[in-house]
Amino acid sequence: MIKYKKWRIMAVVGTTTVMLLTACSSNSTQQSTNTAEQKVDPKVQVEAPFAGAVEGLPKITAPKGFDWKQFQGVELNVISENTPPSSALAANIDQFEKVTGIKVNIEQSDLGTVVEKVSLDFNAKSAKYHIIYADPYQILAKQSQNFVNLYDFINDSTLPPIPGGLDDFIESQLEVDGYMGNKKALYALPYDAPTMVLAYRKDIIEKYKNQFMAEKGFDWTPGPNLTWEQYYEAAKWITEKAKEGVIKEVKYGTGHQAKQYDSLMCDFSNILAANGGDYFKETNLGSIGKSNPGKSAMTSDEAIESAQFYNKLLKVAAPGSRSWDWSGLAEAFAAGDIAMAPEFHEFSSTFENPEKSKVVGKVGWAVLPKGKVRSANIFGGTGIGINKYASDKEKKAAWLFLVWATSPQAQYMILKSDLGGSTPTRHSVYELPDVQKGMQPGTEESKQMPNLLPMAATLEAWKNENVYMRPKIPQWPQIDTFIFTELSKMLAGKQSPREAVKRIAKQSDEATGN
Repeated sequence: MIKYKKWRIMAVVGTTTVMLLTACSSNSTQQSTNTAEQKVDPKVQVEAPFAGAVEGLPKITAPKGFDWKQFQGVELNVISENTPPSSALAANIDQFEKVTGIKVNIEQSDLGTVVEKVSLDFNAKSAKYHIIYADPYQILAKQSQNFVNLYDFINDSTLPPIPGGLDDFIESQLEVDGYMGNKKALYALPYDAPTMVLAYRKDIIEKYKNQFMAEKGFDWTPGPNLTWEQYYEAAKWITEKAKEGVIKEVKYGTGHQAKQYDSLMCDFSNILAANGGDYFKETNLGSIGKSNPGKSAMTSDEAIESAQFYNKLLKVAAPGSRSWDWSGLAEAFAAGDIAMAPEFHEFSSTFENPEKSKVVGKVGWAVLPKGKVRSANIFGGTGIGINKYASDKEKKAAWLFLVWATSPQAQYMILKSDLGGSTPTRHSVYELPDVQKGMQPGTEESKQMPNLLPMAATLEAWKNENVYMRPKIPQWPQIDTFIFTELSKMLAGKQSPREAVKRIAKQSDEATGN
């Protein structure tokens, strides 16, 4: 059995969801709210009447006398990136609505659209979107001043507390998802935690292992001992043998999410960080973040060597790689065309779905290969926060939603959802016996919760020495674009790796004023 530990990851690192709240308030309603608060006894906590409570998990509670329906009639509209947790919450939103009387509408879109709409809303100070699934890099780093400080609610003894407290969240994820610049204000609560690790075909690795070792002289089994150079050799060998007709199960050794998009930055970052490189000379930008990151580090030897290697690796990858983002890569891997792929771990539910995949039961997971310094696995999780331009009543109604949506029992519900599920950001959920069993291939629990299958590798990836958190700075959306644009030109043969990183450095310094 996999032994879960509360990994304390001190460095940290996307997907996106946002929620809209509209409400009408009147003097009489406000008076009834105040009366309800006056009757509350903060010294006594009473379990909330939500369905789905799970033995062994911290329960949703409220002070004795708290009226869960005091915000009845408020309407919450949710705008979210297309994510499993948002889809699962939408499918089960009646659990929240029945208890609170609050109406919730969830709209899902791509991340770029969400970023644009939230930015426009903040600029207008209209509070059209009241609950925001705040991508740490695309939204929170640039817009933290427009979010409510959640400590205002946490420290209000008349309101429901966070089930299990802040300590139940994985610390590194709380830092990257919730804070900006310092810890004086908490802007969001961890909501999901997609992380890039290595998906690979167990059947291919096992069947051709001895033949490969005889020719190349090393064990190609994915894991902490495999290097990126060895990964390249393995990928190239598989592709060559597939062309020769020796390997018939797949067409290509590796596939990548190298589309001219944020996914290309993610894919390249794993190699850059593995070689000891980063985008800026300033360290520890990935956790709490900083307003000014200082000078770019993209002219370093580590950056140049990483770009050269990535360019070489993509030449032996599946040809479609340059047109795929993370979803396109997942579809190609599920179609059975690729032997190995650095991919976000929550696509496991797709790979294990017979209706969407030809590789059910054939997929193994490992941390990404190591470079000159370490294995680096980019974290892409995010949190949800509240628009500060909402009315006081809307803010408190939104707090009830945050308490429920990020609670251990809601995360357990999402994990088991037929819509694919999402892996929790809570220590307590991973400690449940059935979740422990779900991390073991072949168990009934792993079939019920397929996103747990990569968790042994993902928990390893979340360790401080293995996780990579991209810079959390206000200028990141612009710099992200510089990175994937110049790397895409490199992959197209329009410039050399050295020219690509030099241009990234120049544009980054211009954007940050350094």
